[in-house]
This record gives sequence, structure tokens and C-alpha cells, in this order.
Amino acid sequence: MKTIPIVRDAKLFIDGEYVDAISGDSFDSINPATNERLASVANAGVEDVKRAITCAKEAFDCGRWSKISVEERSAILCRMSDLIIAKMEEIALVETLDVGKPIKESIGFDIPRAAQNFRFFAEMAKYIVHEHYDQTNFMSYAKYAPAGVTSLIIPWNLPFMQMTWKVSAALAAGNTVVIKPASYTPLSAVMLGEIANEAGLPKGVLNIITGPGSTVGTAMTNHPSVRRISFVGESNTGKTIMKNAANNLIPVSLELGGKSANIVFEDADIDEAVKGSIEAIYRNQGEICLAGSRLLVQESIYDLFLEKFVHATRNIKVGDPLDLATEMGALVSESHLQSVHRHVEVGIDEGAKLAYGGKRVTGLARGNFYEPTVLYDVSNKMRVAQEEIFGPVVVIIPFKTEEEAIEIANDSIYGLAGVVWTNDIRRAKRVTATVDAGLLWVNCWYIRDLRTPFGGTKASGIGREGGRHSFEFYTEAKTITMKL
Repeated sequence: MKTIPIVRDAKLFIDGEYVDAISGDSFDSINPATNERLASVANAGVEDVKRAITCAKEAFDCGRWSKISVEERSAILCRMSDLIIAKMEEIALVETLDVGKPIKESIGFDIPRAAQNFRFFAEMAKYIVHEHYDQTNFMSYAKYAPAGVTSLIIPWNLPFMQMTWKVSAALAAGNTVVIKPASYTPLSAVMLGEIANEAGLPKGVLNIITGPGSTVGTAMTNHPSVRRISFVGESNTGKTIMKNAANNLIPVSLELGGKSANIVFEDADIDEAVKGSIEAIYRNQGEICLAGSRLLVQESIYDLFLEKFVHATRNIKVGDPLDLATEMGALVSESHLQSVHRHVEVGIDEGAKLAYGGKRVTGLARGNFYEPTVLYDVSNKMRVAQEEIFGPVVVIIPFKTEEEAIEIANDSIYGLAGVVWTNDIRRAKRVTATVDAGLLWVNCWYIRDLRTPFGGTKASGIGREGGRHSFEFYTEAKTITMKL
């Protein structure tokens, strides 16, 4: 896996072809593990976005995708799934080089899951149940029609997997799409155009635009021809997108930030809780919205849990993302590493104690490698307990009672996810029913059934996707009543 492929320069993918930006501008994609240039990326402007949306609208209006049978659409999407598997090693290598994440995660989870996304929504589209009601002399039924051109804006932390989660559902519903990957990590996303062409996806149905959110993202979210917007990213950006969408009353789905509570009760299996909590904060370098970044531990087991957790943290292998033995790779950029470090310094200034980490990894100075970090004896009122750090930093907070744990968990502007570690099923049901979050796990973390709704509350977002919820968002419901 240490063989580094030739990473191709990335162009825009519009109307089935790879093209330069109209301006001819480009920017560099940087390898976070070395801070060296990986590839040149086309830097789109507003006119490029307008062209992509025009092509997507023409492809939608003419019906070459929206009006073909669901079986035909499903077959093409399943071919895209197969092609992702066939190209898995190449996509995983590009993903790891562009993001900085361990190759064992890219090839072991992210890219296989991306293929699963396409196959899941392709198959599910054939079995969506339509409503039908009979009355005396009348019949009413609901038809779920494709919404139209869909703007999809993808984050930098899990770019290929997150993109396919959105695009496969939107396409399965019969829409056409314009995708903007994050400027930090555009390279794997652009590869989807080649896959679409090989699978036989009609021209104009899928378009990929690379460039800054300030221009490209804005143009994609306030264009009158766009009928759906789905965004994954930071909460303040989500607010801006919602304001832009309001100008044309465009429905939005927003998957935003998190500061999830990972609650360990005294009756939990401590070793299992330690292992799961390590994964919940350090997987993908902590650059994941679902991270269990607030670790709440009951006082009676606090010292023992802290000792075991710190011991496990010390044994995490940080290093070359292309090494299969690496468990934690590089942060996405130098500026993000500095942001993570500033949060740690603020936490210590606020009174948090540093058990491990808190600095750049020595010996890997060229890359953006940061130690897995443990701050303990933290108060939930501290900034490090309230702000999303989006890095390998956990804050450990003690609690006395179940009621106090719930109170701490809910004392946050976010409401995305949470974890409960307990062997008491009654307690598990009470706590998960009361913690204000869209996703909750008991004695596990990040297990996803694609049929279930995904999304958060409060500053963590608006709307739900997954299973039928995705089809509800990406379609327009029409009620037809017929006199017999």
C-alpha cells in the first residue's frame, strides 16, 4: 500500500466531459502528510456553476433520467457501485493522499461503504411504497416525483463516502445533480465523473464543480433552477446556505456540527467502553461530526477508566497514512492543526488537566500530525467542552448521577449524536429517550443501518436523510384524486 499512484490533475466535470474552468484558473491540492503538492485542481467561478446547473436542468427537463423507468435507473446505479469496487484501491489511495487519513480506513470502510450507498439506494428505489386510498366513487393516490436539479455540497473529512451517500439517493429518486467537493479534498470526488460515464449515466445528470465555497457554494445555493440543497459541514456555513436558499424557497437538508456526549456508567463493561470510546474520538483523526468528543464518566469508576483510557491512547500509532499499521494519520491542513492546538491551549488555560498529547508529533514535522490528546477534570462550561474542535482531542467530564449525566449531555448547542455505555437496559432506554440528539448508540459507536434516519437537532442540522427519508427529501409529493 505504500506505492504512491500518479495523481491526475482535476478538471470540472460538466455535461459528461472533463473541462477547464472558464477562467483557466486552478489551485493546488496538498498532501496533509507531507504538505507537498498533489495535483492541480480547476478553480471554478460563477459562470462555470451556471453552466453546470443549465446542463443539469436540461438533462432533467428532457427526461433522459427523470422519466426513464426506476429499473433502468437502478441498473445504471448498480453498475456505478460495481465500478467503485473495481477501482477501490485507486480511489482509496487518492482519498488517503488527499485527506491524510489511514489507508486501512479508506480501503477497509470508506470506499466499500461508498459502493454500498449506490447499491442500497438503487435497490430501495424499486420498492418505495406509494400511498393509495379508495373512497366511494373516488380514488386518491400519492405520486413521488423527482424534485429537479439538486445542489450537493460535500465536506472534506469523508469526501467520497459522504458524496456517494448524497448523490446515490438524489439520482435514485430521478434528480440531476451538481456536486461541490471541499477545496481541501476534491480529488476522489472528481473521479466519480469517469465512473458515471463508464456506467452509462446520461450526460448532464451528474456534474462536479471544484472551487471555493464563497463563490461556487453561493452560486449553487441561490440559483433559481435548483430545487434541492443538501449540505454537510460547519454550522455557521449551514446558516448561510439556509439564508441563500430562502431567496428561492429551496428546501434544504443540513447535516452540521456536533459535540456529542459519550456517557460511561459505573455498570458498564469498562474495557469495552474504553475501546469504543477510543474509536469514537480518534477515528479519522477526530475529524468526524459524530465523534464522542465529550466523554462523561461516572465518578465511582472515573480514576480507573481514566487510567485505562490514557494507556490505550498512548498506544495509538500515529504515522504515514499509507502504512497499513497506522491508526491515526495527518490533520487535513496546517491551519486546522493550529486551530486544534489553540483549543487545547485554551482548555489548559481554563483549568483542564492534560493527561496525554497536546502537541505536534515529533519526527513527522513535514506533515500535519497531532498527538491524540486527553484533557480531564473538565467542566462542561469550558470552551473545550462546548466548541467543536474537530480533531483528536477528548474532554473527560465526571458526573455523579444519571440525572446529572443527562443534564450535562443536553447542555450544548449541538444535538447530533451520543453514546451510552451500560449493562442496564432500563437505564439505556431512559437515557437515550432523554438525551437530545438525532443518533444514539448503546454499547457501540458508528454502526449505521442505511434504512434509518440520519441527522441532528439544534445547531447540528435540519432534516433527515437515509432510507425512505432520503426519498421524501429528494422528491415532490403529488396527491391525485380521481372520480370513478
